[in-house]
Amino acid sequence: MIHEKTILIVDDEPRTREGIRKTLEGWSAGRNQIQTAASGVEAREWLASQPADLLITDVRMPEFSGLSLVEAIQEFPIKPAVLIMSGYADFNYVHQAIKLGVVDYLLKPIDKEQLLQTVQKALLVSEQQRRIQTMQKMVDPKLIDVRERREQRGDTPIGEALAYIEAHLGENMTMREIADSLHLNSSYFSVLFKEQVGLNFSEYLTRKRIQRAKELLVQTALPISEVAERVGYQTDKYFIKVFKSLEGLSPSKYRHSVHEKN
Repeated sequence: MIHEKTILIVDDEPRTREGIRKTLEGWSAGRNQIQTAASGVEAREWLASQPADLLITDVRMPEFSGLSLVEAIQEFPIKPAVLIMSGYADFNYVHQAIKLGVVDYLLKPIDKEQLLQTVQKALLVSEQQRRIQTMQKMVDPKLIDVRERREQRGDTPIGEALAYIEAHLGENMTMREIADSLHLNSSYFSVLFKEQVGLNFSEYLTRKRIQRAKELLVQTALPISEVAERVGYQTDKYFIKVFKSLEGLSPSKYRHSVHEKN
C-alpha cells in the first residue's frame, strides 16, 4: 500500500506560502496532500488534530515562531519530518532547530529546484522514521525486559540458550534438548531460566515466535501458513490461535491494521 504523504507549509507571508504550495502541487501531481497554515499557532492546532509527514515552516513568524512550533511538536505522538525556511540573519535559529532534529533548511528566497530536492530527501527521512516507530510499537515489552536482564547479567548458560532459541525459531525445540546441550539437568535449567529471564521457557519461546511472526507479517507478503511455518508452528490453525491469544486479533487483521496506519 502506498502511503499518501501530507505536507504542511507554514509561513505568515501569503506570497511565499502560496508559491511553495503551487510548486509542490505541480511536482506532486495529486500523489500527496499539500496543506498550508498562516501562523505557528494555526499549524500547532492543525498538527495536534491530524498527522503530517513533512512540516515546512518559516523560522521567524509573529506570536509563535517556527522554532516554538518545532519545540511544541516534540511532544506529539506522531512527529513529522521538518524543514525550516530562513533568511541569512537567522543562522542562530537554524542551529537551534537542527538540535531539535530538523532535517534541513531552505534559504530565502526559495529556489524551486532546491525546494524539490530537499522535500524529497525529507520525505525519505519521514518514511524511515515511520518504519522505526512501527517496529518499536511491535516489540513485546516483556522481551525488552528480558534483553535488559541479559545485558545486566552478561554471558551465562542461559545467555547461550537464548542465542540458540533466536537462531532456531523455525525449528522444533524442547527445553530438555536445550538443557542437555548445555549439560544441565532440565529441572535446574527450568528454574535458572525463569530466574534469569523472568519468563518460563515455554512463554519466552512463544513470545519470541510471535514477535518474529509480527515482523514477517509487516515486512513481507508471505501467506499466513508460511509465516506460521517459519516461526516453528506446524499448522496455521494453531499459530492463529496462539497469535490471537497474545495480540488480541488474527495475523491477517494485524497485518492489515499496521499497513492501514502506514
